[in-house]
Amino acid sequence: MAQTRPGPRPHGRGAAGMMPGEKAKDFKGTMKKLIAYLGKFLPGIVLVLVCAAASTVFSIFGPKILGQATTKLFEGVVAMLTGTGGIDFAAIGQILLWLAALYCASALLTYVQAWVMAGVATSLSYNMRRDISRKIDRMPLAYFDRVQSGEVLSRITNDVDTVTQTLNQSLSQIVTNVTMMVGVLCMMLSISPLMTLVALCILPVSVIIVTNVVKRSQPFFQRQQDYLGHVNGHVEEMYGGHTIVTAFNGQEKSIEEFDRLNGQLYAAAWKSQFFGGIMQPLMNFVGNLGYVGICVLGGFLSLNGTITVGDIQAFIQYVRNFTQPINQIANISNVLQQTAAAAERVFEFLEEEEEPADPESPLSPELIRGEVDFAHVHFGYVPEKTIINDFCAIIPPGTQVAIVGPTGAGKTTMVKLLMRFYDVSGGAILLDKYDVRQFARNDLRDTFGMVLQDTWLYNDTIMENIRYGRLSATDEEVIAAAKAAQVDHFVRTLPQGYQTVLNEDATNISQGQKQLLTIARTIVSDPRILIFDEATSSVDTRTELAIQKAMDALTAGRTSFIIAHRLSTIKNADLILVMRDGDIVETGTHTQLLEKGGFYAELYNSQFADTGEAV
Repeated sequence: MAQTRPGPRPHGRGAAGMMPGEKAKDFKGTMKKLIAYLGKFLPGIVLVLVCAAASTVFSIFGPKILGQATTKLFEGVVAMLTGTGGIDFAAIGQILLWLAALYCASALLTYVQAWVMAGVATSLSYNMRRDISRKIDRMPLAYFDRVQSGEVLSRITNDVDTVTQTLNQSLSQIVTNVTMMVGVLCMMLSISPLMTLVALCILPVSVIIVTNVVKRSQPFFQRQQDYLGHVNGHVEEMYGGHTIVTAFNGQEKSIEEFDRLNGQLYAAAWKSQFFGGIMQPLMNFVGNLGYVGICVLGGFLSLNGTITVGDIQAFIQYVRNFTQPINQIANISNVLQQTAAAAERVFEFLEEEEEPADPESPLSPELIRGEVDFAHVHFGYVPEKTIINDFCAIIPPGTQVAIVGPTGAGKTTMVKLLMRFYDVSGGAILLDKYDVRQFARNDLRDTFGMVLQDTWLYNDTIMENIRYGRLSATDEEVIAAAKAAQVDHFVRTLPQGYQTVLNEDATNISQGQKQLLTIARTIVSDPRILIFDEATSSVDTRTELAIQKAMDALTAGRTSFIIAHRLSTIKNADLILVMRDGDIVETGTHTQLLEKGGFYAELYNSQFADTGEAV
C-alpha cells in the first residue's frame, strides 16, 4: 500500500533547505556555539593552551642562545687569526647544554599538548555523535519525510569528523603561532629595532593577502560541505534502491544526477582547495622579499659594528620564525572556515524542532485496555492540505477492525496518528477515554504491536531479530512466536537455524520470509493493540492462509487494526471502516457492506474482475 506522504523528497537541497551556493553562513555565531560546546572540555583545553604557549616560549629563546654560541665561536676564530687567543670551547659547551635543555623541555611540553588534545578531540567527536544520535530519537517523523537520510548520515560522519580533526590540528597551532609571533617580535626588538621595522613591513601585505583570500574562500568551503551531503544522500538512496533502479533501467538517469551533484561538489571543492593552496606560495613570496631586505641591512650594520655576527644569525632565524606563524595562521583561517561550515550543519541539526515533550506526569500504560475512540480527527502533513477530515469511530476493546479504501485514502495515516508518529491537527484520539497525548510516547508505543508493509530487520541472528519485539523474551518464547507466525519450519531448514545471521539488508532471505519474521517479532511483544499494515502483501496465498490463522489466534481478545488491499483477507473482521479522501464513507461487516452494494462492494468486486467483467 502506498503511504500518504507530504510530497516527494527534495533533491539538490540540504537538510536546512538551502539551495546550492546559498550563503547562509554565520561564522561568528557558529564559532560562539562551538566555543560554548567546548566548555565541558575546558580543563583539557586550558592545559593544551598552557603547554603550547610554554613550549613555544622555550623554543623562542633557542636562536638567541645559539647566536651567543656563534658569536663565541666567531670571536675565538678571530682571536686565533690575530694571535690574541683561542676558541672558548667550555663556554660554547655550556651554552649548547642550555640550548639542549630548552629544546628538550619544549619537546616534552609539545608531547603533553598533543596527547591531551587528542583526548579532547576524541571526546568532542564522541559527544557530538552521541548528541546527534539522541537528537534523532527526539525528531518528528516529518523531518525524515522531507530530508534524505544521506544528509543526516553526512552530518554524523563527515561534518563531525571535519570539526574534530580541524580543531585537533588548529586549536593548539593558533596559540603556538600567536605566542611565536609575539615572542619573536620581542626578541627581534631586543636585537635591532631598525631591522625589526623592516621585518614588520611584511605584516600589512600579509594581512591584505589573508583577508582577501579568506573572504573569497569562505563560501566555497560551505558549498563543499553542502554538496558533499547532497552526493552522500543520492548515493545512499540509489544504493538502497539499486534493485528498483536496475529493474526500471534508471541507471542512466541516476548517473546523470550523480554527475550533476558530483560536478557541483568538484567545482566547490576545487575552488576552496585552490584558495587554500595559493595562500602558502603568496605568503612565502612576501616573506622572501622581507628576508632579502633583512640580509642587506644586517650586513651593513655588522660592518658598522652595530650588531654581532651571532645576532645577525639569530635575527635571520627569527625572521623565518616570524613569517612562518603568519603563513600558518593564514592556512588555519582557511581551515577554520571549513570547520565553521561543518559545525554550522551539525548545530543546525541539533537545533531542529523536536517532537512536543511528553507530559510531566504521564498516565500509566496499564490504563489501556483496548478501547479506541477517534473523535472528530483532522490532520494534514502540511497545514494547507488536509488529509483526514472529521474522522470519527468508536472501537470497543477486543474488536478486529479492518480499514480499507483506495490508495491515498488515509488508511496508513490513521495508524501513524494512533502511534503518535504525528499528532492530530484537530480533534483527539482516545484510548480508554484518555487522550493519547496524556501518555509518554514510549509507554504508548509499548502497548502496540505493529507489522508494516515495509519490513525492517537488522544485521544479527534470526533469534535476536525476533527477540527485538521484547528484549527480555526467552529462547523458548521466541521459538513459540516463530511457530505461531508459521516461520519455525523455514528457520529450521537453514544450516544454522535460529543462529543464522541476516546480512545488512536481510537479502539472504526472501521478502515473504522477512515478513514472517516481523510478524513473529510482533507476536513475541505480546501487545494490547495490534496493527497490521498490509502484513501479508509479500507472501503467497498458501502462506497467507497460514498467517491468517496465526493472526486470528493472536488477535483474539485484543483490539486490532488491519489495513489490507486484498479484501478477501478481512472477511472475518468485526468491523470494516471504508475510507475515501480522508473520510469514513461506510461501516459494517463484510456481509453487510456487500448487501449495501456501495463503495465497498465496488472495491471488492473490482478485485475479481477480468477484462472488465466480474467473475
